[in-house]
Amino acid sequence: MASNYTEASIKTLSSLEHIRLRPGMYIGRLGNGAHAEDGIYVLLKETIDNCIDEFTMGFGKRVEVELSERSLRVRDYGRGIPLGKLVDCVSIINTGAKYDSETFQKSVGLNGVGQKAVNALSVEYRAQAFREGQTRRVEFEKGRLKRDQKAARTEDRNGTLVEFTPDPALFGHDFRFRAEFIEDMLWNYAFLNRGLTLTFNGKSFKSEHGLRDLLQKNLAGEPLYPIIHLEGEDIEVAFTHGAHYGEEYFSFVNGQHTTMGGTHLAAFREALVDTVRNFFKKDYDAADIRQSIDAAVAVRVMEPVFESQTKTKLGSASVGPKGPTLREFVGKFIQQSLDAHLHRNRETAETLKRKIEESELERKELAGIRNLARERAKKASLHNRKLRDCRLHLGDRNPRAEESTLFIVEGDSAAGSLTATRDVQTQAVFALKGKPLNTYGLSKKVIYENEEFHLLQSALNIEEGMDGLRYNRIVIATDADVDGMHIRLLLISFFLQYFPDLIRNSHLYILETPLFRVRNKRETIYCYSEEEKQAAIAKLGASHEITRFKGLGEISAGEFKDFIGEKIRLEPVTLNHLHNSDDLLGFFMGKNTPERQDFIIGNLRVEKDLVEA
Repeated sequence: MASNYTEASIKTLSSLEHIRLRPGMYIGRLGNGAHAEDGIYVLLKETIDNCIDEFTMGFGKRVEVELSERSLRVRDYGRGIPLGKLVDCVSIINTGAKYDSETFQKSVGLNGVGQKAVNALSVEYRAQAFREGQTRRVEFEKGRLKRDQKAARTEDRNGTLVEFTPDPALFGHDFRFRAEFIEDMLWNYAFLNRGLTLTFNGKSFKSEHGLRDLLQKNLAGEPLYPIIHLEGEDIEVAFTHGAHYGEEYFSFVNGQHTTMGGTHLAAFREALVDTVRNFFKKDYDAADIRQSIDAAVAVRVMEPVFESQTKTKLGSASVGPKGPTLREFVGKFIQQSLDAHLHRNRETAETLKRKIEESELERKELAGIRNLARERAKKASLHNRKLRDCRLHLGDRNPRAEESTLFIVEGDSAAGSLTATRDVQTQAVFALKGKPLNTYGLSKKVIYENEEFHLLQSALNIEEGMDGLRYNRIVIATDADVDGMHIRLLLISFFLQYFPDLIRNSHLYILETPLFRVRNKRETIYCYSEEEKQAAIAKLGASHEITRFKGLGEISAGEFKDFIGEKIRLEPVTLNHLHNSDDLLGFFMGKNTPERQDFIIGNLRVEKDLVEA
């Protein structure tokens, strides 16, 4: 029988209760810190955004970030929150200075929500304001005020100090901050705010050339021509072309990294194509113009409208009170600035033209191969048992669609164990025949000539770009032995060469499976490292027995369920701290066998050395 629907059914939540009950509305995903867009990093971003707004207004040139275990401390040297409003500003939703357009005309944090969400979602939260020789400190627990230290004299410089520890009850007791994600965030702030110095546990982040520095740091290889760096009032653009496949963009609005792009990025992509066509007086295909591009776009606008509180995609914006649309603003700037740059730099223009024509030639060559491969795939798919698909896919209108995962495994044995215990709603399995082809140095047509890679590409649905991607997570699940590591490297090489956006957008992972099972008659403990094994032995005592797992096929379906369910351990494949992926691939996957042998011999450590170390 349906429950009664009466006045008693209607609930009114306080803002604090609503944030904690529906955190996704305020910070997007929760997560345990393994993904750069997990909620714990949004909490940090919301805190730093307030510091950046102060810097933009001309107050404070330094922001200090310190991580201690799972707690963060952020100190700026702006004007400091007015002491009488400190409690309100960090705990009462829809409270802030940024509703006043005279004070913060082109701010990021416009909604009066961010810092309140940080407070509500933290098990411990402290804020301290320093202002004109006075200071006040307040402390909260899960958003509720616990201590209010009234105003007192201080010799500290003006500014604001925020300390918080995300609540493990929400983010998971195994959550942790990854330093590389925080460093990437701070670099972006530095690139967008020349003259600002940020520090993270003592390490400094500062940029002299803005977006040009950003591109230089993130290029996968040597650019085909010097980075084109264009600047105007409220807009900055930098771009070049490389030798990689796909398009790589970094886009920002009012200092906010819009990882999902939006109106400003769409306007740039369109304006670039129009300007290049007009300059060369040729109707090049848009895909050929943008193939292999690396670009960064930053705009400052009034009252930007984002598609969610996490501000990862710009919906609409106003350039000024009576200004042009954002599309017109970006289009006019690119048309004038880029056209002038190409006229002044004829060598760059000729290099760009050659690159476009090479992309056009490759696209036409691939067209015939692609058609043959499609026909072959149609026939092969009738008998193909390599893909065990799931029912929900990325983009489906279902709350669980983002859980969609494709496991790539070696051989039918591992595929059988995984298939028998997977969640058929969200987990798919693709079984390799053995070691895949080493694709280093080969053109993209290898995908269509190699049946296995073509079937994998088709399963992912990424032939025409990332928009059609069917799985949010692509997980390489190979054995914990030399062959398994080799297969893992070959697959990473394949994705890095032809589909780097999968890695840049945090879709590629490595499945961690237990190396040991330690058990006695009462308890079983699965261990993922030697340290965990020793801890399990100490806990279970002398009556324990140890099983060493090498391959996934050795793990029974019943056991496997624990490793791909809620307790799944995934290591993201990232490009963090990788200056040049071309050099990395060349060393590990190229035809330089003697050089690799020398490296291995020079760095080899035997078990005796490891024990002594």
